[in-house]
Amino acid sequence: MVRQARDTLHHCIFALHYGLVLSTRERRRVLTTQMLDRFEMLARERVEAWAGRLIKVSGEPDHVRVLFAMPPHADLPGFVNALKTGTSRRLRSEFAREVSRVYSTPGLWSRSYCLITHRGAPAAVIARYLEGQ
Repeated sequence: MVRQARDTLHHCIFALHYGLVLSTRERRRVLTTQMLDRFEMLARERVEAWAGRLIKVSGEPDHVRVLFAMPPHADLPGFVNALKTGTSRRLRSEFAREVSRVYSTPGLWSRSYCLITHRGAPAAVIARYLEGQ
């Protein structure tokens, strides 16, 4: 049996793991391998800035999946907004040629997102979310 890592904060022990799925606007297949690698670096910076821990990042040309842990006091919608805004701005800047071929207006990510507690995120739920995008 695999044990999940636990974090501590003052007098609190917690194991709050989340799965986040971000899809590109209109599910366009714009993300390259280099963009996914850079997204992972940017996501790690953002998660750590919010006192969290990045566990895993994976993705495909039209979406990314992020598994991370956050402390109990974290403002999750605020974190997701910061992650989407920061990574969109930086990826569009650093990969302008690739992104401009697909999008003529600013913004890389869809307005919606899927955020599920890790243990409660069966693959079917994520698949249904992606199909609806």
